Amino acid sequence: MYKYSDIWHIAYPILISLVMQTLINITDTAYMGRVGEIELGATALVSVYYLTIYMAIFGFSVGAQIFIGRRNGEGNYAKIGDIVIQGILFLLGIAALFALLSKCFSPKLLSSIVASPSIYGACIEYLDWRIWGLLFSAVSVMFRAFFVGITRTAVLMWNSVILTLSNVILNYIFVFGALGVPAMGIAGAALGSVVAEALAMLHFVIYAIMKLDLKYYGFSARIKYSPDIIRGILSLSVWTMLQNFLTHAVWFVFFLAIEHLGEVQLAITNIVRSGSSLLFMPIIAFASTASTLVSNALGASRVSDVSFIIRRCVTMAYAVIVPMMVIVAFIPQTFMSVFTNDAAILQGSVASVYVMLGFNLIAIPACILFHSVSGTGNTRLALGIEIGATILYAVAIYVIIFYLQADVAVCWSVEYIYWTMILLGSLLYFKYGKWSNRTL
Repeated sequence: MYKYSDIWHIAYPILISLVMQTLINITDTAYMGRVGEIELGATALVSVYYLTIYMAIFGFSVGAQIFIGRRNGEGNYAKIGDIVIQGILFLLGIAALFALLSKCFSPKLLSSIVASPSIYGACIEYLDWRIWGLLFSAVSVMFRAFFVGITRTAVLMWNSVILTLSNVILNYIFVFGALGVPAMGIAGAALGSVVAEALAMLHFVIYAIMKLDLKYYGFSARIKYSPDIIRGILSLSVWTMLQNFLTHAVWFVFFLAIEHLGEVQLAITNIVRSGSSLLFMPIIAFASTASTLVSNALGASRVSDVSFIIRRCVTMAYAVIVPMMVIVAFIPQTFMSVFTNDAAILQGSVASVYVMLGFNLIAIPACILFHSVSGTGNTRLALGIEIGATILYAVAIYVIIFYLQADVAVCWSVEYIYWTMILLGSLLYFKYGKWSNRTL
């Protein structure tokens, strides 16, 4: 039986690592808020566009993490290294392909869907540098899956400190110009993030070599491509890849719809998104913890532990997030001033902040249960739940934003629809689905 302290021991390094990683986007937003309204709006749009591509890569690592957690729970440690190595080789190839496709097709795609020529130009300027970060992320996400899967998550915290501090420093140098480097504006924010990701990847590699018994986990000096292992991982990961891509693709549609309402509305949405990300990171941390503990519990044939793991993760998430929500509710403009000093944008963001705070109450149990569905190994069903929620989400976007052209705060209400559907689908699976005897 996992105690609250056991869950916290795994969750808090993941939480800190996620907060630190989120600070990359927040740093970009905060710096662009001081550069100009166009750059602030463009960062919102293109960062979600990039994240949509990145999450397809991350989705593969989620499937690999489930396998690693199951092998760790079984005590079959020698099988883990091959999963990590093969995953890195596969993702490096996918990342290179995505980067080249983006260089070829993103300009035409964005020019056809972005209404403002100024925002389009800033988007391309950012993406030309940012897309190469996929290569470093491909390695990092597999190491993250490895450390989470074996429940050694403390390294994530220090890796994220390196990532965040280097991003803050490098962004300042490249965005505003310092130490003899010319000011690059929005392109500098992208370049700073890419270099920071390279440093974080290097830390993972050095830590694994110096601190772990790699032979114990089955890492071999001989590296060769093994299609059988890749096919095994893809049997789970293809669904999580599609799921993660779909989630962020529809979120990109949301920001694209807001962009059609105007540049100011897009800027407001960007800073509210950044504030929402800070609050959402504890949810993701406990959801990721629940997923890997469910996978480990099933691997160790402790089916009865699953419901306790989920309930305790939900309880702890509420305990962490609700006090944060109360603080933000009392000082919304002060909180959002981290991202911009524009008084009009700050004033216009207040109503959206309150709407954003509310949907987190639904998202806490929904996200933890949904990740636990994947933790049981049923990633195909998780994709089905995602598709159903996304269809309703897209319909709501069309009606509220394109048809009604509602206020920005009302537009944020689509999140309630999405998370309610995720919650209902996940609850039905654990109540009626055959998940306790799934084998991997």
